Amino acid sequence: MDFLGLRTLTVIQDTIDLVKENTGNQVEFDKEMADPKVYKLWQEGKSCGIFQFESQGMTNFMKELKPDCLEDLIAGVSLYRPGPMDQIPRYVKGKLNPGHNEYTHPRLEPILDVTYGCMVYQEQVMQIVRDLAGYSLRKSGFSKTCYGKKETRCYGKRKRNFYSWASRGRREYYSSRLCTKWH
Repeated sequence: MDFLGLRTLTVIQDTIDLVKENTGNQVEFDKEMADPKVYKLWQEGKSCGIFQFESQGMTNFMKELKPDCLEDLIAGVSLYRPGPMDQIPRYVKGKLNPGHNEYTHPRLEPILDVTYGCMVYQEQVMQIVRDLAGYSLRKSGFSKTCYGKKETRCYGKRKRNFYSWASRGRREYYSSRLCTKWH
């Protein structure tokens, strides 16, 4: 089920209206999205029928992650994709052991702190190449595409460009470790 579709939103609203009309009960949603009983369902792997959470792999991931906030669910969907999927063990370890996260470079901490030191979102990749390599917003967008789609040919070119940043007097050690993590 695609909850982003307008048709689906109309069906949800019609259902709310029918419940009110037939029972007199008003359906209310947890606007804070902080009900612990809801997160417990994910923690126990009871996500059958929930869009993007019903596969066995995602169910196992949620049971291991023990989500307790909306950010965990958002990050989970973002991590469970070909690009950042290899970051799942690190993300889970970071969430379950806060304060033990590692950052390849000190300037990465403010960018990656919310995701426990993992590159999860394409926007984080864009911010990293802008902050550490001086890329423009446009150029950082190309890097985001390469990272997200794992386009090897495109990635190789971006990696060379990123390494050239290191040759301008910055630390090659950091650029090498970052590129390794991206690939």
